[in-house]
Amino acid sequence: MTAFLANSPLDPDIVGFTVTIVVFLAFFALASLMIWPKVVRGLDERVAKIKHEIDAAEKSRREAEGAQRKFEEKLRQAQEEATRTIAEAQATARKAGDELRARNDAELTEMKSRAVADIQAARENAVKELNEQAISLATAMATKILRREVSASDQTRIVHESLAELSRARN
Repeated sequence: MTAFLANSPLDPDIVGFTVTIVVFLAFFALASLMIWPKVVRGLDERVAKIKHEIDAAEKSRREAEGAQRKFEEKLRQAQEEATRTIAEAQATARKAGDELRARNDAELTEMKSRAVADIQAARENAVKELNEQAISLATAMATKILRREVSASDQTRIVHESLAELSRARN
């Protein structure tokens, strides 16, 4: 049983413990000289790359914001220009409509004046023709009644008398 107690897991193994510390120190020294500088350099490069990408992203964001502001300004200017153009077109259309209306009114007034003048002239011609026919008829009747020829002076006198009577009858 003593052999069993000599190899107990709780007994310290000085040789194993010393070898483990020497191997650990050798690995640590080798890692510190050869591996650790490469790892640190790689991490530094990665940090620099990430920082550069963040800076580039920030610059791109600022440029995008500037471009967006310019775009919004141009859009606002285009909207103002469109509004101005529409207002000008409406004013031009209103003015053209007013001019056309005024021209049509003038033409209608002129046509009405001509029509009234034509009607007046036609009325005067009709009255004149009616008077001439009435005179001819009156002369023919007077000739038959008087059984004689009516002279030119008699005809003129009769015409004037008949016209005067017609004028009095119309008024």
